[in-house]
Amino acid sequence: MKRLFSLFVALFLTGIITHAQQTIIHCGKLIDVKNKVVMENMSVMVTGNKITDVKQGYVQPGTADKVIDLKNYTVMPGLMDMHVHLEGETKRGGVADRFTMNPQDVAFESVRYSNVTLLAGFTSVRDLGGSGVNISLRNAVNKGWIVGPRIYTAGKSIATTGGHADPTNGYRKSLMGDPGPNEGVINGADDARKAVRQRYKDGSDLIKITATAGVLSQAKDASGAQFTEEELKAIIETAKDYGFKVAAHAHGAEGMKRAIRAGVTSIEHGTFMDDEAIELFKKYGTWLVPTIIAGKSTADSAKIPGYYSDIVTPKALSVGPKIQATFTKAYKAGVKIAFGTDAGVFAHGKNWKEFVYMVEGGMPAIEAIASATCNGAELLGVSEILGTIEKGKLADIIAVNGDPVKDISMMENVVFVMKDGKIYKNK
Repeated sequence: MKRLFSLFVALFLTGIITHAQQTIIHCGKLIDVKNKVVMENMSVMVTGNKITDVKQGYVQPGTADKVIDLKNYTVMPGLMDMHVHLEGETKRGGVADRFTMNPQDVAFESVRYSNVTLLAGFTSVRDLGGSGVNISLRNAVNKGWIVGPRIYTAGKSIATTGGHADPTNGYRKSLMGDPGPNEGVINGADDARKAVRQRYKDGSDLIKITATAGVLSQAKDASGAQFTEEELKAIIETAKDYGFKVAAHAHGAEGMKRAIRAGVTSIEHGTFMDDEAIELFKKYGTWLVPTIIAGKSTADSAKIPGYYSDIVTPKALSVGPKIQATFTKAYKAGVKIAFGTDAGVFAHGKNWKEFVYMVEGGMPAIEAIASATCNGAELLGVSEILGTIEKGKLADIIAVNGDPVKDISMMENVVFVMKDGKIYKNK
């Protein structure tokens, strides 16, 4: 035993054995999103991909340690956007892309959007519906082939025939065909179960349904309910069997209420919620993901002649401006809010503007930041590893210039991004 001890001491003294190298981040300000306070002069220690400690004061490094000087910045957990679409981005006449772009084209384009999103400070996102390329995108990020945020994806959204996520809406009849559960289109409970199981087979992380009509689909309605109670029940029950949470796109009140009663985890948009819907949100603990910026952006784009098709334009002008007021009503009533933007219907990387609109709508800045950190983690069910800067959590850490608690527009100025312990941006 004495020999082993002597050998260890000798190796340590000669430098063959040393303490593990760590990165020490010196934070001028550090936002504790859980307790909603801002702490000053803090140090965050990172080893590998984990936060190993958080201490008051500026901890002095060991000889092998690396120091990141963020004394003039505000540090917070990596941001989490609970509603993005990384496969594409809005543009004038973009509906034609469905007929001109191959899946390979979509994949290469999505790499750029993924990169932009991460560098804007969003280290985790929920991708709520695409062609299935989004699943491959997630896998490529996880394998380190490309740079991007941690992606939780729904793969292909589930709709009814002619519903908001029916991929053939707007096609001429000879191209429409009759898409079914494999393509995410259902009619009846059996189809619903098969569609969920197909998403599991495809490798989705969660289920996305379009519980009501929508704005940008090539159909005239923007808010009507699009699933029966029976179909919703079949989706939710099957999703639970397979360990899925369910996100529901919903503008109209009736479809929203059906979805909440059926047991969805979150409602996306929530534009026309009424008082009964608000009470159901609170009763069932359902999350609202408001996407205010999506409403404002689509309304602005609709004012540009020819930007959207004739069937979409009036919907965007009518629905878009209403979301912010709905958010305010829901927030004041005590509905749980998680940050989400619908990025893709506006330019990726501009997600930060949602913070500005939330604060305009009456939410204090620090609560808006919490909605994009610890609230997002709770919605995803990953609070044990993400959402706060605490010992044992994954090292997803960002910093911004200025003090966003005093001026929320500072969320635009992301100067430092660390995801999973790796630095992707440093001033």
